[in-house]
Amino acid sequence: MANASDFSKGLLKSEELYKYILETSVYPREPEVLKELRNITHNHPQAGMATAPDAGQLMGMLLNLVNARKTIEVGVFTGYSLLLTALTLPEDGKIIAIDVNRDSYEIGLPVIKKAGVEHKIDFRESEALPALDELLNDKANEGGFDFAFVDADKVNYWNYHERLIRLIEVGGIIVYDNTLWGGSVAEPDSSTPEWRIEVKKATLELNKKLSADQRVQISQAALGDGITICRRLY
Repeated sequence: MANASDFSKGLLKSEELYKYILETSVYPREPEVLKELRNITHNHPQAGMATAPDAGQLMGMLLNLVNARKTIEVGVFTGYSLLLTALTLPEDGKIIAIDVNRDSYEIGLPVIKKAGVEHKIDFRESEALPALDELLNDKANEGGFDFAFVDADKVNYWNYHERLIRLIEVGGIIVYDNTLWGGSVAEPDSSTPEWRIEVKKATLELNKKLSADQRVQISQAALGDGITICRRLY
């Protein structure tokens, strides 16, 4: 069943077309526990922060393609993408999940427990930069992860990238969410609401830097609020 907050994530101009994609290709394949968490999150005042289900579906495929076993998640919210990752990883898979707000994570935790995957999650209540730096303090962590998903404070995305590129193995994948920022990246500032301007500027700068970063192969997709997939080359 589609919720209004699901449609708010799509960049397609036709709500009917986005609804068609969700109801034809996404929701029929969505595990029941993910559906349950999505519906719980719908009642949250910041429901729009959750990962779009169509973007989540692609994420699940990417996790499978790299045979992910050890992953990092920067920004958890209620845990939709975290649960999706935990369901996709093998039984001995591990996720380091970083968020400044454990309260939001606690909303989704009963569903995560119900799904039987809590043991795969190492939740760290922290700002992301010190948490990533702490990981890098252990040389064994360099190149020790095969996948990362970032959906946190947008102005720090490049700072996260410079750390994650060292933590992810060659051939591994980093996915950044919200890289089209509601489509505002292609609009004049005069058409952009004031509250979007700062992040819009940071997103434009991030997109430019990722395009020029020869360490990664990239693909930017208009799923959800825009995602950029980076595959580490060296």
